[in-house]
Amino acid sequence: MTIIFDEDKKNQQLKQMRQEEDERLVKMLSDRYSIPYINLSTVSINTDALRLLDQEESKKSECVIFDIVGKKLYLALYNPLNSNIEVTVDSLKRKGYEIVFHIASMYSVEKAFNFYKDLSFAVETEAGSLDISNNEIETLVEKTQSLDDIKIFIEEALKEKKSHRLSKLLAVIMAGGLATKASDIHIEAEDSYSKLRYRVDGVLIETSRFDLETYHSLLSRLKLLSGLKLNIKENSQDGRFTIKIYTADVEIRVSTIPGAYGESVVMRILNPKSISSGLEDLGMTKKLYDIVMKEISRPNGLILLTGPTGSGKTTTLYAFLKKTMSPEYKIITIEDPVEYHLPGVVQTQVDENKGYTFGEGLRSILRQDPDIILVGEIRDSETASTAIQASLTGHLVFSTLHTNNAAGTFIRLMDLGADPKTLTSSLHLAIAQRLIRTLCLDCRKLVDITERQKRIIQETINSLDGYEEKDEIKEIPMQLYQAVGCKECNNTGYKGRIGIHEGILSNEKIEKIIATGPSEREIKEAALDQKLINMKQDGIIKILKGITTIDELERVVDIY
Repeated sequence: MTIIFDEDKKNQQLKQMRQEEDERLVKMLSDRYSIPYINLSTVSINTDALRLLDQEESKKSECVIFDIVGKKLYLALYNPLNSNIEVTVDSLKRKGYEIVFHIASMYSVEKAFNFYKDLSFAVETEAGSLDISNNEIETLVEKTQSLDDIKIFIEEALKEKKSHRLSKLLAVIMAGGLATKASDIHIEAEDSYSKLRYRVDGVLIETSRFDLETYHSLLSRLKLLSGLKLNIKENSQDGRFTIKIYTADVEIRVSTIPGAYGESVVMRILNPKSISSGLEDLGMTKKLYDIVMKEISRPNGLILLTGPTGSGKTTTLYAFLKKTMSPEYKIITIEDPVEYHLPGVVQTQVDENKGYTFGEGLRSILRQDPDIILVGEIRDSETASTAIQASLTGHLVFSTLHTNNAAGTFIRLMDLGADPKTLTSSLHLAIAQRLIRTLCLDCRKLVDITERQKRIIQETINSLDGYEEKDEIKEIPMQLYQAVGCKECNNTGYKGRIGIHEGILSNEKIEKIIATGPSEREIKEAALDQKLINMKQDGIIKILKGITTIDELERVVDIY
């Protein structure tokens, strides 16, 4: 019997065993020195960061700078007791950098050293901007006309050299979100690939797919950029970063949650331009707009907006603030989080870890003697009670509540412990809203109305007897506009969104019914005399004006 000894295989096994032992040792040191552990072989190395420490000094200190965000450096070291580390760190701190330490195995650090040879080919970029210059993002935004363009740019980015690929890919993804006015970007892992989706006008559209290796590199880079922990994969995390474009700061909120094949990443784009709409541009009927203008001009009272996440409540609240702003008024907000910054307004942010909740924050705000208060959301009985009391004691209060319709606002507040006797005295106006997509004017077309559409419209017209909006509807048309799809609207048939609304004013009739502990249906019936249209009626009127379609209205509200 002949025994064949494979020396290469044996050496490979020994090398692997030594590496595994080294990783175990480093993890023990991580616990001992309370320094987070990192495996640099699974992380994208930022060549701009690598540049800040020359290769000779990096090897002498047994450390490597693997990322940079603003003036914050991420440094991985092998031996915390290395005498050269202190000199290296002091030198970096004198240059104004903040150091975030990680501990890594020697194998991991040496693997990062290999990136030094790519430095001569890497493009130096502005520190702290995703390895991307602002000019590059602006150029890509200008070149991106549709989601098809993003797909082409992503395919081109994936063909780049490894040292450039990730930076280019991130630039394309972010520019795509800005160019298409997406509200958020989704990156999700499947069993053998990952996919990129943009939420445009409230609807998710898949744009591209790429391999899992690229996904993992992208995930690590985004985690570092937004201040998330690389080694936490089983729990959700939230972070943020900012990109500057056309002199404006666009904040990106990053959320990760564990999934079956990897973490799901959602990046919410908070572009200041998205709240530039005035109150008159939000799609309210003339009657509701006039009522809102009257109510926000009062010195006190509570005005509540209701609707699900993504229904435009924040935009409407900020439109209220912009209408009421004056040098004579002190305006303070408490939000979770502060999404957009308004000049002339004192904005504060909830921090539950420090005990600064909506309820506690609202009590603190009242001690500042404000004229107008914005509370991001009424979530509990404490906040509800304080907001109601504030509105009764000379403050104008704006806030939001999660209910399906305007009538549900009263029920929800009573569920939170509001006293029915004071509820209608404080709550002046409840508005429910949704956002519906508007037809693309470049490709919409007229088609013959169906019997079903005719029936729905006729029922709505009949329900508008006595309403001033009935005058806007002469007769049921023979044709309605339909969505088609073209390059201008990313082949969706829709471009942009507009609000549909319903409102209920507190009056004597509402006050009497509230005292009896009513249902939503009873509140709606008590409000019929106000002749304020509901969201379905508002949507049908917009359909007859050629603004949207019945299919889109059905997607957002129950029209039966």
